[in-house]
Amino acid sequence: MTKIIGLLLILAMVVQIIKPLGLPGLRRRRDFWKIAIIAFVIWSVTLLIRP
Repeated sequence: MTKIIGLLLILAMVVQIIKPLGLPGLRRRRDFWKIAIIAFVIWSVTLLIRP
């Protein structure tokens, strides 16, 4: 499951470079790195919350 999520994140970054997604904060091609930062933050919070 984690491999699928990783592949989806990479795919989202590639799509952002080719054609921006148009979401707030992701309107330019160079904003692809924000997807990785958001994923890392969510992953970190999940690890902290787990018992």
